[in-house]
Amino acid sequence: MKLDTRNTYAARMLKVLNHIQRNLDEPLELETLAGLTHFSVSHFHRVFKGMLGETIMDHLRRIRLERAYARLAQTGDPVTDVGLAAGYDSLEAFSRVFRKTYGISPTECRKMGWTKIYPEAPSGVHYSSGEIVEFFLNETGEAVMNVRIETLPEIRIASVRQTGPYMESAERAWGMLCGWAGPKGLFTPKTLMIGISHDDPQATPPEEIRYDAAIALASDIAVEPPVVLGILPGGEYAIFTHQGPYAGLEETYKTIMSQWVPTCEREFRDTPWFEIYRNDPTTTPPAQLITDIHIPLK
Repeated sequence: MKLDTRNTYAARMLKVLNHIQRNLDEPLELETLAGLTHFSVSHFHRVFKGMLGETIMDHLRRIRLERAYARLAQTGDPVTDVGLAAGYDSLEAFSRVFRKTYGISPTECRKMGWTKIYPEAPSGVHYSSGEIVEFFLNETGEAVMNVRIETLPEIRIASVRQTGPYMESAERAWGMLCGWAGPKGLFTPKTLMIGISHDDPQATPPEEIRYDAAIALASDIAVEPPVVLGILPGGEYAIFTHQGPYAGLEETYKTIMSQWVPTCEREFRDTPWFEIYRNDPTTTPPAQLITDIHIPLK
């Protein structure tokens, strides 16, 4: 029987979860895990975090630590070996994290035996000795915000890229772009102000996060570094409207990935997600700021 998109996403994540459970002693490269779902790495990050409630790296660390708990409670394997297999370089580091997570030391865990005291996980998925795991989704099947589908033409842009934590890199990028575009008279009431976020802040080191500040152009114009010309692809987009401070955008993205993505009936293109800022943050109260989030659809 053909699965709907919601179940298809669940099936893809289940394949990853099972692969992790069965290969905990392997490197488990991110590209390999994303390949199991036929998603790009960046899209895999978003979907996994949205559906499981934790990043893929947090999930790997947690499952390996749960396996360590089971080994300590059920076998006589040396504590140092158990810690190394869980990914820790020293007994001290392993013991510190183990105590913080379970409230007992590895030695105390061994004495107590198997009590299954794993802390709760958002998804309910725990270490299961390599057995098939079950993956539960929210059963309401409803999105929690409005979404519209629109077909957009290509958008010619001039942009500046900065790298670092989103709020900081965005401020720098916009300062540089405005300093270049303002004197050229490129800002009008109809100018589209666009932000392009290339990386998932939940899965990318802060210093490596890439953000482009961009404006739409009616035609090409001569530019000089750090400004570059580019094209945002046309096609169908799912568009969500966020109202409020820009600092709240991350929470809106989490809601999209956890509530809408599992129930939507479309696949995503591997092209940039972007935001259009509909009003001027220098003259608009933060609570009234409007941001349209654009997600490219196949």
